[in-house]
Amino acid sequence: MAGVTRRRARRQRAFRWTVITGLGIFFMLPLLAMLEFTTRGANGALTFETWKLLLDWRQLGETYPDLSAGIIASFGLVLLTVTLTLLLLVPTVVWVRLRLPRLRRVVEFVCLLPLTIPAIVLVVGLAPVYAWVTYFLGGSSLTLTFAYTILVLPYAYRSIDAGLSAVDVRTLAEASRSLGASWATVIWRVVLPNIRSAVLSAAFLTVALVLGEFTIASLLNRSNLQVAINLLGKSSATMSVAVSLTALVLAFVLLMFLSLVGGRRRTSPKETR
Repeated sequence: MAGVTRRRARRQRAFRWTVITGLGIFFMLPLLAMLEFTTRGANGALTFETWKLLLDWRQLGETYPDLSAGIIASFGLVLLTVTLTLLLLVPTVVWVRLRLPRLRRVVEFVCLLPLTIPAIVLVVGLAPVYAWVTYFLGGSSLTLTFAYTILVLPYAYRSIDAGLSAVDVRTLAEASRSLGASWATVIWRVVLPNIRSAVLSAAFLTVALVLGEFTIASLLNRSNLQVAINLLGKSSATMSVAVSLTALVLAFVLLMFLSLVGGRRRTSPKETR
């Protein structure tokens, strides 16, 4: 019986590694092709001039001002969108779970609604709204924060809701309130530390979405990283591919870090037993 179990475990391990290897090759080959394209010089010689220029911020701004402006706009959008999303969702989801449980399905429906609306339809609805946004706040690309917050709601909500489901929030809140803590203290000092990994997950997913979004920014005539890459591809394909590869790798690293944080959170209860 033990021999059968060992053989089954070996087969499962071999199958798992075969699938992982196949998927790794499938995803890595396009990235390696992009890297090879960006390091291909005259007569097929190896050159890193594109990457040196990409790492030299001052020279990059002088050579490709639209690209540097798009990068700055995207990083500003990342900070504002993450901040606004967490400020809206965390207190709302916690309060609904603690005080208004009957509204949980309503809040979930509203947060998941952007998944059912295509981006092009969303832009059609947002265009009149952004006419007023432009009138009051100007035409800065940072005003895309409001649209991106709507786009990221389903992913951020699911992450935070899953974190709250793994914690007995009601017991923690009642214990804190019985000791004289205010509701703000309960959320900030009791609930939030227990869902830290879920909040990080929501933040990383927001970063990945903002860095990869193109449709809304393009159709609303705003500039961000993806719009700048699209424009740059018409004049310098090598630099455009290099920036795209950098954005992909950054998003991949963030998501890998997210999975590691989530895995550490799931294994920590076993380690404490």
